[in-house]
Amino acid sequence: MTMQPHTSPGLWTLAWRRLRADKIAMVSLAIVTAFLLMLILSASGMIAADWEQETGVSYAPPHFIGADAPAEKMDAAQSAQANTAENPLDPLKDVLRELRQKTSGQTEPLDFYGISDPLAKEMSDINAALAKSGKAIVAERASTLPFGADKWGHDIIKKTIKGAETSIVVGLVAAVLATLLGTLFGAFAGYFGGRTDDFFNWFYSIFTSIPYLLLVLSVAAVLQQKGVSTIILILAFTGWTGPFRLMRAEYMKHKAREYVWAADAIGATHFRKMFIHIFPNVSHVALVQVSILVVGFIKSEVILSFLGFGVPVGTVSWGSMLNEAQNELILGKWWQLVAATTAMAVLVTAFSMFTDALRDALDPKLK
Repeated sequence: MTMQPHTSPGLWTLAWRRLRADKIAMVSLAIVTAFLLMLILSASGMIAADWEQETGVSYAPPHFIGADAPAEKMDAAQSAQANTAENPLDPLKDVLRELRQKTSGQTEPLDFYGISDPLAKEMSDINAALAKSGKAIVAERASTLPFGADKWGHDIIKKTIKGAETSIVVGLVAAVLATLLGTLFGAFAGYFGGRTDDFFNWFYSIFTSIPYLLLVLSVAAVLQQKGVSTIILILAFTGWTGPFRLMRAEYMKHKAREYVWAADAIGATHFRKMFIHIFPNVSHVALVQVSILVVGFIKSEVILSFLGFGVPVGTVSWGSMLNEAQNELILGKWWQLVAATTAMAVLVTAFSMFTDALRDALDPKLK
């Protein structure tokens, strides 16, 4: 009888077995996969392509709240009368009161603040001319939307999906670039040692001596160029220090292993020993670092966009949504804030839990 050779399962096979046995890890993986699928569909234009379309009235509430008082059915005078109550905190309340007194006896249409509109007749003529030419046909805006609308009437759900595309792309691409830089620098420092190691350690000390968030904000303020690519480069060139520290230690440990000596004995080059022989044995460390950095970079992008250093006008992200929501919250319009924070919290929590499970699954000390 011929004996079949027994092949021991590899690192990745054992890691996948451990992951499948962890129910929390599989649920987290399913959530992350759903977000990535949503990213692909949004980038291809299959969903949320028309997020900029003004489908609802300004600050349209969610369906489960119901429409506000039917202000759209009021005439101009009734609408103005309903909004002439003075706000004691309004710095222009005295000016508005004086203008109302001056125009109280006039017959012109009133605006939102109860002041006669001097351009009402001209705007009426323009609208009539557009209507005759057929250019004034505009779809009627909905009074409510599934999860409300923002100031311009954009659907919050579609806006959140489009914002997820920006934030996730920034997190993924910046994490991959930062890990590549950290792996490259760590490989050279750990493998060659000596002056090469001293140089990279000096370079590493410069970046780590400055608080990370302060460093990111400083670079963003110096560049003064908003854009997704700019944010990716800022995060990548300031976030490589974590992977560098770990990869340097791994290369210092593995360069003294027997399989590296064997590769050196058969005449393998330094490049081949570093990236063909050693790197496959430390690639799990790089993968875990990518997962960790994705979470951190998504939060960093949100902070940058919230502070005005992130995406430019016309590009939506979770950070820009939170920036808008801070003003809306004063008016009691909370749905954009809830949508952005909930989406970010779900993704970040799922990614963090999956990263922890992946780190445990790839630990060779666990049986």
